[in-house]
Amino acid sequence: MRPIITLLSDFGVRDPYVAEMKGVILGICPEAVLVDISHEVEKFNVAVGAFLLASAVRFFPKGSIHVAVVDPGVGGPRRPLVIEAGCGYLVGPDNGLLALAAEREGLRGIYEIKPGRYTLRNISSTFHGRDVFAPAAAYLARGTPPDMLGVKVEAYTGVSAFKSLPGRGWAETVILYVDSFGNIITGLSWRDVDEAGFSSASKFKVSAGGHVFEALKASTYSDVGEGKLALIPYGSHGFMELAVNKGDAAALLKVKAGDKLTVKVTS
Repeated sequence: MRPIITLLSDFGVRDPYVAEMKGVILGICPEAVLVDISHEVEKFNVAVGAFLLASAVRFFPKGSIHVAVVDPGVGGPRRPLVIEAGCGYLVGPDNGLLALAAEREGLRGIYEIKPGRYTLRNISSTFHGRDVFAPAAAYLARGTPPDMLGVKVEAYTGVSAFKSLPGRGWAETVILYVDSFGNIITGLSWRDVDEAGFSSASKFKVSAGGHVFEALKASTYSDVGEGKLALIPYGSHGFMELAVNKGDAAALLKVKAGDKLTVKVTS
């Protein structure tokens, strides 16, 4: 099978940045299959990028290489990494972007990429996506072992945005992502949902921005009436979700990614 390399970034598609990364990859590994996860991550929002990356990688064949670049600290002290995980390889900055995918997929090794044979010769201080991460991914796709790209290290940076506080009958969390339908993906994992006892409840109060909303437990959007707020304990991405049947939950609650939520069981 031809090697698969996925790409995720906050670059957008107006500028040539994504194309430049692809050009570098194909110049080193012409047989690579390149797949775009998204290049519309909110600018500089590492937590959103981490969520999207972790959501997507589990559906690709084992051994795929996943390059993620949401890198507001490019050129600074943060390290360029290759993380070996159960899904394959994660390539990107050590700023938390790779953390959720690594934790979910099973960590096997962490390597700091060093300048040299497996990066571009001239590394700019502002575009490591093209000059460091793209060539590293291409050489991995050609079969180069990760320890040839740099040195093994013992730890990587996590993402504090995924830390929620579940209690019995309540939970405090943050919004990880709002999709194009206005559905809200919270930071409450399925394990958090079980700890809070939400799966056995039927009605909830959701507090956001000083306002309180009633929500009904649902398994699908259509389990509640049109325009009603549904709380879906076991969302399709591994987190609790809030949605409005044929509506926009984020607009109803007037929230965005990064905002805090409190959820309490009422019955």
